[in-house]
Amino acid sequence: MTVYLDHAATTPLDPRVRDAMRPWLDDDQAPGRWGNPSSTHALGRIAREAIETARDQVAAALGVTPLEVLFTAGGTEADNQALKGIAWAAREAGRGSHLVTTAIEHHAVLDSIDWLVAHQGFSATVVAVGTDGVVDPERLLAAVQADTVVVSVMAANNEIGTVQPLDVIGPALRERHVALHTDAVQAFGRAPLEVDAWGIRALALSAHKFNGPKGVGVLMLRRDLAVQPLLHGGGQERGVRSGTLNAPGIVGCGIAAELAVADMATEVPRLAALRGRLLSGLQAVGDVTLNGSAAARLPHNANVSVGGCDGEALLAALDRSGIAVSTGSACQSGAVGFSHVLEAIGASEDRAHVRFTCGRTTTEADIDKAIASFTDCVTALRASGGGYL
Repeated sequence: MTVYLDHAATTPLDPRVRDAMRPWLDDDQAPGRWGNPSSTHALGRIAREAIETARDQVAAALGVTPLEVLFTAGGTEADNQALKGIAWAAREAGRGSHLVTTAIEHHAVLDSIDWLVAHQGFSATVVAVGTDGVVDPERLLAAVQADTVVVSVMAANNEIGTVQPLDVIGPALRERHVALHTDAVQAFGRAPLEVDAWGIRALALSAHKFNGPKGVGVLMLRRDLAVQPLLHGGGQERGVRSGTLNAPGIVGCGIAAELAVADMATEVPRLAALRGRLLSGLQAVGDVTLNGSAAARLPHNANVSVGGCDGEALLAALDRSGIAVSTGSACQSGAVGFSHVLEAIGASEDRAHVRFTCGRTTTEADIDKAIASFTDCVTALRASGGGYL
């Protein structure tokens, strides 16, 4: 049986979430739940009520008002809508056309900004991070100009798991009246997110990262923040995100968000203990180091650098031994080349880099099997010269 340690890529659907969604997928269980949420008849109202309940659940989990929660098809869409929409609206209002971000952002952010620069006439500053994978707040704030309209800094990195100092960056940007957007896809349910205290103006989530369904995302958008839509049509979601709402997925997202926050007090220390056990076992092999800060890190992430091995060869060997891990982001379909995150922290291309991420279903037995398999695979690869077995 496969030991799944790639929870940063996606998480298994929680049985409680599946149970909540089932009536919306099987008409035999609850007839009449297939109505369009925008319809005004009884069937439509049933679906609308379920969506508004989910909106309330997500809002409570984030500590915002329900009117500030918009549903999307995923985190990538939420990031694109936030960055492009805020930038377009700000430029139209004459407030500027400069953007700031960091070198380790998810490609949903970096590629959106690259597109705005290349095709929409915006300018941008990409701020480097330290070798620990954490951006220096002073360095980032120094990049903010008089015409800066949005700064995008992820709450935690999806590859190496480093947590960014939004508690410092956010209040400083609020004083300068510059909008802060954060991709919180990896951080939600695993690290604090103080939306009000940190002055976060826009925030992206993806349900499948916290044991909810795929194909559902959240954009938290402050009511007083002007934004232009990416999608035009029926005017759903405050006119920001047109399109028929995915009632089954949104119901699942709402329950998953509620559970993620409710379970944090017990789940975060449990994950940290599993990660500690895992890292100790991996490092016992020798010449294995942690990528990024050991302190400013999500509790479930152990991204390691391994000497004497080819990365893809090690990944393939682990896969054959029943250990599902990754070399980095699973969101770069067909991507080749070295990770931009690892490059940003100065990691060596001559070493293997493997991301282990625990989750709600991970057990101590899983960790011990992963350590044993890793030890066998690394030993065998080193004996063969580091390449494929």
